[in-house]
Amino acid sequence: MPSIRVGTSGWSYQDWIGPFYPPGTPARDFLSWYADRFNTVEVDSTFYATPPASRAAHWAASTPADFRFCLKVPQAITHEKALLNCDAERDTFLRAIEPLGSKAYALLLQFGYFNKQAFRHAHEFFDRLDNFLQKYPGPTPVAVEIRNRAWLTPEFFQLLQSHRAAYCLADHAWMPPPEHVLARHDLLTGDFLYVRLIGDRADIEKVTRTWDRVVADRSEAIRRLVAALAGVIPRGNVVVFVNNHYAGHAPASCEDLLAALARATPDG
Repeated sequence: MPSIRVGTSGWSYQDWIGPFYPPGTPARDFLSWYADRFNTVEVDSTFYATPPASRAAHWAASTPADFRFCLKVPQAITHEKALLNCDAERDTFLRAIEPLGSKAYALLLQFGYFNKQAFRHAHEFFDRLDNFLQKYPGPTPVAVEIRNRAWLTPEFFQLLQSHRAAYCLADHAWMPPPEHVLARHDLLTGDFLYVRLIGDRADIEKVTRTWDRVVADRSEAIRRLVAALAGVIPRGNVVVFVNNHYAGHAPASCEDLLAALARATPDG
């Protein structure tokens, strides 16, 4: 039966002590405490560097059996090499996360905005992505996030579907509203839809850089997202991650989203 998981992007935030983590909680206990509240998390730190396998083993030991991790693929693969000649980096990363076992739910290929100096045409990137996915050894499923709105074409979604790769739907300043993308395309290209509520980093940081409270009302955006997801949830799994930059305090936004999902269900 399809399920929906909701969590935050990262968990190591000192600003969360008080509003989320109990006062005095040491950083080493953040993850285990977080896992009592939510059943999934997006690991942002792996974007910057491949962790040692011992760290992945610690993450696995700190969470219950049904907890799931979605991990960003290192930027050395997605940004520095843009999927070209990166087999060594890919294999090193896959070995490092092996201790997670079945707790590794997905690997996120998050790409930046590629200008014409990087790729003259979208199909040049699509060809490179196709080659990467063809050679990907698994077993953890892959999700793909692109930040070029003009590249959200039938060709792109067909490419993902041909590899059973998940699409990552991002609420991001550069991209169309999630409900618009959901209305135009069938986004269930794999076994699940990956959703990231990122928000507008520049705008939110004009208000705060302390992530201990909600500073932006995103209730209407959450309502629209939940309504738009109604056509996806019965057909496949959905995993949603909320960034602090979405409204100021990701755990509170997760609770708001979970409440909206509960209201949208027949017995909610």
